Amino acid sequence: MGGAKSKMASIYETIEKARKSGKIEKGINEVTKAIERGTAKLVVYAKDTSPPEIIQHIPILCKEKKIQCEEADSKEKLGIAAGIKVPCSSIVVIEVGEAKISETKKTE
Repeated sequence: MGGAKSKMASIYETIEKARKSGKIEKGINEVTKAIERGTAKLVVYAKDTSPPEIIQHIPILCKEKKIQCEEADSKEKLGIAAGIKVPCSSIVVIEVGEAKISETKKTE
């Protein structure tokens, strides 16, 4: 199970790098808008979001728009990676900056 933990660490690290050197947006509404506008490079949502219905459309939209979508294990950790002091249900990377998104890419 070490692979899953290192993948999570890689996702959080990618978000932190993009936050510092690129551009990210936080929250369901901002993420949804970025996906629909086609400006999203990477979308990450927290699997512990409650109720789950508020994020269930995110992976579907990403698949339709061919945008990489990842599931994070914790909204608390996602908030920390985004540089905020509160939990965050979803984040979108708009400008990559120094982050390397391909490191976390899923193979389909």
